[in-house]
Amino acid sequence: MQAIVYTEFGGPEVMRLEERSVPTPGPGQALVKMAAIGVNFIEIYQRLGWYKVPLPAIPGSEGAGVVEAVGSGVTEARPGDRVAFIGGLGTYATHCLVPGERLVVLPDQVTFEQGVAAMIQGMTAHVLATRTYPLKPGDWCLVHAAAGGVGLLLTQIARRQGARVIGTTSTEEKARLAREAGAEEVILYTRQDFLAEVKRITEGRGVQVVYDSVGKDTFDKSLDCLASLGYMVSFGQSSGFPPPLDIQRLAGLRSLFVTRPTLFAYTQTRADYLRHATAVLAMIAAGELRVRIGATYPLAAAAAAHTALAGRQTTGKIVLLP
Repeated sequence: MQAIVYTEFGGPEVMRLEERSVPTPGPGQALVKMAAIGVNFIEIYQRLGWYKVPLPAIPGSEGAGVVEAVGSGVTEARPGDRVAFIGGLGTYATHCLVPGERLVVLPDQVTFEQGVAAMIQGMTAHVLATRTYPLKPGDWCLVHAAAGGVGLLLTQIARRQGARVIGTTSTEEKARLAREAGAEEVILYTRQDFLAEVKRITEGRGVQVVYDSVGKDTFDKSLDCLASLGYMVSFGQSSGFPPPLDIQRLAGLRSLFVTRPTLFAYTQTRADYLRHATAVLAMIAAGELRVRIGATYPLAAAAAAHTALAGRQTTGKIVLLP
C-alpha cells in the first residue's frame, strides 16, 4: 500500500508518500480499500502541531471505499460493502484499518466522493443545526465561510428547518454559491463590515445564532451580532484561535451563550453516530442535500490539497483520490 507520512510537525512539505505493508484487521476492525479520502482543517492543525498527534503520523480520519476484510466481531459491514466512515487509523493511504462500529454502508445512490462529504462536514453541519443550537422556523443565523464545505451544507440544512441564513464570503463567486445553497443575504467580508450589515439586515435585533469556523478574525464582532439569549457557536479556527474571552461580555440584558462543540462529543455512541450519518446520507440520496466537491487531488498531491485549503482557495469538499 501507499500512504502519506510525516515525521515532524511543519508545513505541507513535511508530508511524503511512502510504501508500507497492507495491515491485517484485528478484532473489531475492518480493512477498507480507499476510494475517496476527505481533507479537513483538523489535519492541517495536526500537521502544524497545534493538535498533538504521535509521530510518525499518517494524516486523516475520514474516507470511503470498499471493505476488503474484517476481523472477528465485526457485524456492521461485510467484505464487498461500499462504506464511509470517520475514525480510520490514518486515511491518507490506499488501505486503512477502521473500527467496525464506525462503518456506515452507503446507499446505492451515493458516490464515494459524496459519502466522504457526508461524514465530517455533513455530520458537523447536521449536529450544529439540530443539536448545538436547534434552529427553528424564522430564526436568523449567521454562517461564516458560507461557501466552504461545512458552510454550504449548513446553509442548506438551516433552510430546510425554516431558518433565515446570512452568509459571509470573501468573493462574489463564493457569494453566488452561498445564495444557491439558500443564503437569503450574503456579506462580502473583504468589502463590508459584517457587524454593520447584520444589524441592518435584522433591523438592529441581531441573529439568534452565529456559526463560526473562522475564529480569530471573526469572533469578537460575531458576539456583537447576537440578539438577546443568542448562541455563539465557535467550531473552527481557520484564521487562528479566538482571543481569550472576558465572561462579563456575555452578561447584561443579552445574556449570551458561547459553546465550542466538536463532532466527536456528539457522536460517541454508535446510535448517535448513525443518527447523524444516516440522516445526511438519506438527504443526499434523495437529492435534498447538494454536495459540492470543490476539488480532487491524487494521493501524492496531499501537500497541494493542504495548501489550497489553508489558503481559502477552495469551496465545498476537498477529496484525495488514491
